[in-house]
Amino acid sequence: MSNGETSRFVRLHVELIMEVTDAALLTGAALTRIDGDPSLPEEERRQSQETVREEPAEALAQLVDPFDLVAAVPGAELAQASWSSEELTDYDPDAEWEAAEWDLADDSEGAG
Repeated sequence: MSNGETSRFVRLHVELIMEVTDAALLTGAALTRIDGDPSLPEEERRQSQETVREEPAEALAQLVDPFDLVAAVPGAELAQASWSSEELTDYDPDAEWEAAEWDLADDSEGAG
């Protein structure tokens, strides 16, 4: 796109680290969401419930939806999204944050 044209599509990188302060509350909310989803087949519902009960990260993934994050952005539509969650065993919340640690240093051009 060196001729001055810009793409209609933009990749937005977002990485969040969340602290689980009440695992029971988080798990309960995720189970409520799963139970209330009429589109889930019963076998998938059972598997999701089991996974959420075992892993707080999975409960969080059930509750955080990229579609919700950008639904109100005017003039833009979500074309595609993917997300995942994982428990961090080596995270130090008191350590100084550096973009290079998150592989964002090279992507910072055009970030806002």
